[in-house]
Amino acid sequence: MSLLKNRGRLYLIPTLLGNTEPDQVLPAGTIELMRRLDIFIVENVRTARRLLSRVKTEKPIDDLVFFELNKHTKEQEMLDFLLPTFEGKSIGLMSEAGTPCIADPGNVIVEMAHQAGVEVMPLTGPNAMILALMASGFNGQSFSFHGYLPIQKQERIQSLLALQNRAEVTGETQLFIETPFRNQALYETILQHCRSSLMLCLAVNISMPDQYIKSMTVADWKLQKPDLDKKPAVFLFWSPPKKQTRKR
Repeated sequence: MSLLKNRGRLYLIPTLLGNTEPDQVLPAGTIELMRRLDIFIVENVRTARRLLSRVKTEKPIDDLVFFELNKHTKEQEMLDFLLPTFEGKSIGLMSEAGTPCIADPGNVIVEMAHQAGVEVMPLTGPNAMILALMASGFNGQSFSFHGYLPIQKQERIQSLLALQNRAEVTGETQLFIETPFRNQALYETILQHCRSSLMLCLAVNISMPDQYIKSMTVADWKLQKPDLDKKPAVFLFWSPPKKQTRKR
């Protein structure tokens, strides 16, 4: 279906990664749009209302419309979320933290918008995975993001070893994340089971005042004791290409 004139847009709005000032990490254009919109699709209404208050929305918070999108939302409800666009009203899809649809729900709404002929407008803002990759010093030309690894111990170990092998064979950077309260356990598992020569980057509390980003071999990490407990983090694996020696 072609895009229809006078139809509202679906804006994909990145949000803060932590408790930082909005104007330090969000572009002025993104903040300005957040202030103007009346309708939002969000994962958590309370979090969204708090953020909109911080960016000083032009309208009273109680006058704004929020549609909640989470694992309990039914498909028919999602279809109804886009109905205001048929009346020419634009909607903002906001993540809980960072970029919508990247390690975050929302892609179903975007898919529905395309099918309905609603124009989708991604906006600039912080994304933890991209920022971590930029700061890691690892391969930024070829990389893979794997989301959350399995919770079960043996499955998790197998996943880590598979990512290690993929990094070594392909030269790709391998990115993954974990629920903050499990970060420390994941870190310890990496040190126990991955090769000492594997490069590991920890990107913790990205964009916040206590941001911590460091890249070292697993062997060097064994001499460190970073505090990852209950802190948002991105883990990255990489194996630098072996230098070839010229034959005489």
